[in-house]
Amino acid sequence: MTMMNRRRAMVLMGSGATLALPTMAEAAPPAARFDHGVASGDPSPDGAILWTRATPAEGQGADIPLTWHVAPLDGRDAVGLRTGRVAARAARDFTAKVEVTGLRPGRDYRYWFESADGRRSAEGRFRTLPRGRVEDLVLAVVSCQLYPGGLFNAYDAIAKAERMDAVLHLGDYIYEYGADGYGAAIGRKLNRLPEPAHEIVTLADYRMRHAQVKRDPDMQAAHARTAFICVWDDHEVANDDWIGGAENHQPETEGDWGQRKAAAMQAYFEWMPIRDPLPGKPWEAINRSFEFGDLATLVMLETRLLARSKQVRAKGEAPEPDEYATMMAERARPDRELLGAGQLDWIERTLTRSVQAGTPWQVIGNQVVMARIDGPDLEKQMGAAGYAKLTERLSEDARRQLGEAQASYRAGLPLNFDSWDGYPAARERLYAAFRRAGSRPVVVSGDSHAAWANDLYAADGTLVAAEFAGTSITSPSWGDLMPGIGREIAAANPKVVRFCDQDDKGWLHLTLTREAATARYMTVSTVLAKPYEQGVAAVWRTKPGTAAPIEPVSA
Repeated sequence: MTMMNRRRAMVLMGSGATLALPTMAEAAPPAARFDHGVASGDPSPDGAILWTRATPAEGQGADIPLTWHVAPLDGRDAVGLRTGRVAARAARDFTAKVEVTGLRPGRDYRYWFESADGRRSAEGRFRTLPRGRVEDLVLAVVSCQLYPGGLFNAYDAIAKAERMDAVLHLGDYIYEYGADGYGAAIGRKLNRLPEPAHEIVTLADYRMRHAQVKRDPDMQAAHARTAFICVWDDHEVANDDWIGGAENHQPETEGDWGQRKAAAMQAYFEWMPIRDPLPGKPWEAINRSFEFGDLATLVMLETRLLARSKQVRAKGEAPEPDEYATMMAERARPDRELLGAGQLDWIERTLTRSVQAGTPWQVIGNQVVMARIDGPDLEKQMGAAGYAKLTERLSEDARRQLGEAQASYRAGLPLNFDSWDGYPAARERLYAAFRRAGSRPVVVSGDSHAAWANDLYAADGTLVAAEFAGTSITSPSWGDLMPGIGREIAAANPKVVRFCDQDDKGWLHLTLTREAATARYMTVSTVLAKPYEQGVAAVWRTKPGTAAPIEPVSA
């Protein structure tokens, strides 16, 4: 783990005090537009982070002074009205963030920015975290929004939700691929090819990709609707990344991994409504927690850049039979990490405090699927005719890849080495921390482009947690090619996987009350056009403080 010193951080961020007010120039203020909307994030009981970007005029390079305003949403209570000044710094790609404090807990506020030449941004809203007694909490859980993969209809649905206390974004806000890569066919049809057209590597590249996503009107509407609590997954830097590199990083053509990672992290902190890194801490350490009154503690994990060991991989595109034993032995090594000792200790301490305070719910915001999931033997489960029908839409190459995967599953290899299944010893350490803390948490997960309702069991068979994983906003899954395959995956894992939907796109609607945590798997009928219809694929729930499996609920 590399810790950037303060001098390095000042160089990369453009200033050591990113929220401090610069001296305003006495000359006429530069003109600016608010092309990327507004956003709020990391709410606290007395405030939140507010974000915008002031798009400069052509050829303009000076910092842009802005004024920000916060007012109660209902307009009846003047207490808590705040205003101030901040600069959209050229060194930060003309983005601006301010941490507003002094507001009342559990209240809805509206906010906006103004430029010195009189232009006003769109208006956003957020809700401060509550204190004391809380009866219920409504969250959206989202991930995996491949821009060329389709329209952000799920964000339109979130923006129109009657109630939404916060959005948990579990990563893959952007993807690094170029215009001829992932999702290119749909991107061409929808005129949503990525910018820049090449795979992103430099700071300018990552900034441009973030800017493109933030111009999307549905993305802007969701950000304006409520505060986001975000962590990255892999594609904010490169596919299947780990502490020392990534599957999609080739040093011989794409340069030093540390430099690429630093560029990607800088762009992320510039463009996302998240608190900037604390002095003395590594930038990778974005794990943090939030208290929703006496009802829930939210613990957001970092499973990519802080401590993750390299994924177990075959020598070629798919494992050969003589590699199976070697791969499984590597996977089982006890020193393989996903969280790191420091983060694991922090998780246990945070959960312990929550349990000792009598908080009913501990929620774990986690990037990759945590459950132990065996790959299905599709031909055995479905029969030859059923298997042929399921795979009839596949290309010859896809059918070959599926056949290789089937052989590895029959040999006992897990469904996905990049998920927690690739790190079983690290997973057992986490489960042990749950038990020592006296917590049976609700784990919410992203990354897989599929919806899951899983019971999480330790190696000794003890039920330790419930997992609700949301599907993607747009990113494709095997269900796009083989509709219904999620049911076969569930059938192969009857004790663990209670529900799996690989077909639909959408988001997870999570409601917490003192009696239950209820996960509604919200779907959109299409990501290829508007209008769309919103549906519910399934509803599952769990109760606090029990050792009972999760249970289905009538939608």
